[in-house]
Amino acid sequence: MVTRPPLEPSVTPLARPGPRDVGRCTPADALPGSLEDVANARTATLERQAGELVRAAGGIIVRRAGDGRPEVAVVHRPTRVDWSFPKGKLEPGETLEACALREVSEETGLRCRLGRFIGHTEYRDRKDRPKVVAYWIMDVEAGTFTVNEEVDDLRWVDLRSAEQLLTYERDRELLIVVAAVDEVAPPLV
Repeated sequence: MVTRPPLEPSVTPLARPGPRDVGRCTPADALPGSLEDVANARTATLERQAGELVRAAGGIIVRRAGDGRPEVAVVHRPTRVDWSFPKGKLEPGETLEACALREVSEETGLRCRLGRFIGHTEYRDRKDRPKVVAYWIMDVEAGTFTVNEEVDDLRWVDLRSAEQLLTYERDRELLIVVAAVDEVAPPLV
C-alpha cells in the first residue's frame, strides 16, 4: 500500500523492521510543495523524533523489453543477502540527485540519466536509525555491470518478476508507482 505523508510536520513513529521489512513508500505526485520543501520538513520531523536521520537516494533503472514493456534492474547485495534497487547514503554537501546517480554508478557500473522523481521510502536501518531514501527513474546511457564489493548480481526483470524477486515490501510498493507512471505517461524517462 502506498501511503501519503501528512500535511503537517507531525508524523507517526516509524515501525521497527521485521523479517520482511516494514516501511513506507510515498509517490512523488502525492507530496505537497516542492521536493526540497518536503525533504526538509521530513528531515526535521524525523530528526526530532529519533536523533540521527540517515538520508539516502537511489534509482530504479528502467529499459524496454522487445515487446515494449518495462524491465527494471534489481541488484543482489551479498552482505545483506537481499534483492533491492541500487541506493546509498548522501555524502556531506551532496544533493539527493547527485547521490542517486553516484550510488547507481558505484553499485552497477552503469552511467545513467536521471528521470522523473518517483517517491521515497522510510524505514529503520540495521543500526535502528530512521532512514529515508529518495528514488528516481533512470535509464542507462553507458556502461556494463561488473561485480563489486556491494553487489554481486544484477538482473533485468519485468515488473511482475521484480515483485517476486525484491526482498522488501517498500521496494515492491515502488513498482506500483513505476507501473502507474508507465500507464499514464510512457516512456518512463
